[in-house]
Amino acid sequence: MKYKIFVDGQTGTTGLEIFERLKRHTEVEMLSIEYEKRRDVEEKKRILNQADIVFLCLPDDAAKESVALIENSTTRVIDASTAHRTHDDWVYGIPELSKQRELIKKARRVANPGCHATGFVISVAPLVQAGILPPDYPLAFHSVTGYSGGGKSLISLYEEGDSNHDIKEKIRNSGYGADVLLTPRHYALTLNHKHLSEMKKHSGLMYNPLFTPILSNFYKGMGVTIPLVKRCLSKLKTSNEIWSYLNEYYSGEYFVKVMPYNSYESLFEGGFNITACNDTNNLELFVFESNENILIMTRFDNLGKGASGAAIQNMNVMLGIEENLGLE
Repeated sequence: MKYKIFVDGQTGTTGLEIFERLKRHTEVEMLSIEYEKRRDVEEKKRILNQADIVFLCLPDDAAKESVALIENSTTRVIDASTAHRTHDDWVYGIPELSKQRELIKKARRVANPGCHATGFVISVAPLVQAGILPPDYPLAFHSVTGYSGGGKSLISLYEEGDSNHDIKEKIRNSGYGADVLLTPRHYALTLNHKHLSEMKKHSGLMYNPLFTPILSNFYKGMGVTIPLVKRCLSKLKTSNEIWSYLNEYYSGEYFVKVMPYNSYESLFEGGFNITACNDTNNLELFVFESNENILIMTRFDNLGKGASGAAIQNMNVMLGIEENLGLE
């Protein structure tokens, strides 16, 4: 008997990715709402309460509204929005963290992590838990991402920039040149990115990190870069020791791989390829060093381990089936 799955918001970027991946999943049956009934609250309520697992791929307020429509004790929810990522009644969906897999397996409500937060928390949480990184460490880091993470509007801005009259007019009126979309763009410069609260809570830090996301002209892929100053660490002050600790922490994990120490041979012409994990659910973690500093880097698909792939992985954990099913 197959599990009944409903993707609420399947026309968005993450919802569509989940829906397409699950069509090939051998253990699930997809539920859907007829197009003409998509705004019918009673019909949505009926489908929500039929499902074994519901994926919420909605804006925050809409996600909360959908959760409120679930009246039974059997429908389980994976929320891809930011609405519940720091809520104490929801389990945070990174199975590779210590003890988190068992919590996810038993949970009725799981909050899928944000893409930037995924690379940050996987890198930092083990170090804080072990007392290597002080919880009051003043972390500053950056993350480079493809434009697909911004959803349909940002995708159309980048992909129709040469052909869409409205977009060309918008660029012209901005006062910038026609190549504004060709260069990397720092954003969230109010320093209040929506992933900050989950980064702080689930890494164990006392304060929000100083976070700079950077949007670039490619469809998908993400590279998160976290610099550490050796003299400010509590213990394990060499990069080799930190690499060894992370390598042991994630030993045996299927999707999170700690790459060989100082993996300079993995570079292309001396540069780091952040798209190397695209079209997978893999996250690769690297440790580089200098005499005084350590650099931790992760790369993954922002639509894979950063969104839809992580959601399906969480579903598999919750259902007690093979964790990589539907993710090859």
